[in-house]
Amino acid sequence: MIGNEAQDTARIAVLGLGYVGCVTAACLAQIGHRVVGVDRDEQKVESVLKGQSPFFEPGLEALIAANLSAGRLSATTSLSEALAGAGFVFICVGTPSQKNGDTSLEQLRRVCVEIAHVFPSLPSRPTVVVRSTVFPGTCEELVQPLIAESAAVVDNPEFLREGSAVHDFMEPSIVVVGGTDAAAVDRVAALYAPLGVAVCRVSLRTAEMIKYACNAFHAVKIGFANEIGALCSRMDIQAQEVMDTLCQDTKLNISRAYLNPGFAFGGSCLPKDLRALTYRALRLDVKLPLLESVLPSNEQHLQRAMQMVLEAPAERIGIFGLAFKENTDDLRESPVVLLLEHLLGKGRQLRVFDPHIQLDQIYGSNRNFLLASIPHIGKLLDERLENLLAWADYLVVAQKPSPAMAAQLLVSKLPILDVTGSLSRAAQPVAVS
Repeated sequence: MIGNEAQDTARIAVLGLGYVGCVTAACLAQIGHRVVGVDRDEQKVESVLKGQSPFFEPGLEALIAANLSAGRLSATTSLSEALAGAGFVFICVGTPSQKNGDTSLEQLRRVCVEIAHVFPSLPSRPTVVVRSTVFPGTCEELVQPLIAESAAVVDNPEFLREGSAVHDFMEPSIVVVGGTDAAAVDRVAALYAPLGVAVCRVSLRTAEMIKYACNAFHAVKIGFANEIGALCSRMDIQAQEVMDTLCQDTKLNISRAYLNPGFAFGGSCLPKDLRALTYRALRLDVKLPLLESVLPSNEQHLQRAMQMVLEAPAERIGIFGLAFKENTDDLRESPVVLLLEHLLGKGRQLRVFDPHIQLDQIYGSNRNFLLASIPHIGKLLDERLENLLAWADYLVVAQKPSPAMAAQLLVSKLPILDVTGSLSRAAQPVAVS
């Protein structure tokens, strides 16, 4: 056992002895807590009480037997029995897919009603911890109202992989606890202290969303590797060598680089190379639906930004940034140029400032692209940021500003739409003032 059964030992009821619940119950007991698992299925309960696992998972049965013998783990079909004296109730029921793809909350709704029925008989109400995977808003809109307002609700998503679930719990890559009650979040986070890991304390909806974001990212990575592998195979290239080399780059490839929600991408490389890759794949009769969807996805993101600007309650709109990203004067396939084209076509009054763009110093394909898109761009460009801020009654930040210019933008007191996320630090582009 990690740590010891000191004064920090908690009494925990785990509702649901399926895959997530049984692993969670056994591992919480292993790190020193007193845990009782609850399930309607008598066979699952009997299995645990015999020191056996209801299903195969490496290392799980040994944990169940050891902690049952030590008196830290038990199981019952009685919810009222399990909740008596419990400081925490972990909800680990299934949330399977429905035919339309949405999540079924039937089991979650039922168990919340049952918890609410037992609560009045308890001297104190335990902290409710939702471990089931639920869509953002579920805890606030379903769980909290059903179990009564006086009970604290916390979301603590699981990140357990079948086949390595015990290892994933005992040596977690991440532990997330979210809620609106800071004290309750701290109580749940403290349960994991014996593991010696830093707990990510976040908002309730953020905790719910993180689970979906992680699984979507994992799925995208697998799909990406498989599509690159399929194309490599068709071209007689060693796919594993490609991916092994790609993974050597831990600054840009295997890192948090580019994982910052913001504006659409552009420039002379990403769009061009994606087009070439997908075109050549089609010539070889290799369909790459994931990679083929990237440019349309980028276009949709640009369209969302355009719509947000069009909805701005302003006559004079100032745009900060013109190049496709900061610290360059490269305008080729800049999403900001496309944004300007669209806004001008809708009759909006615009002025633009970019600290690295001077029209008389732009040459070649860079200048041709800009003038072909916006022939009268010279009339829109301001040479000084102060001039732009004095003219505009609304500001769109379309490029990450330097710290000094960011301060200047904020001091202006203009309403700001930050589509880069660099000022607002939001998960999606939001208006700030």
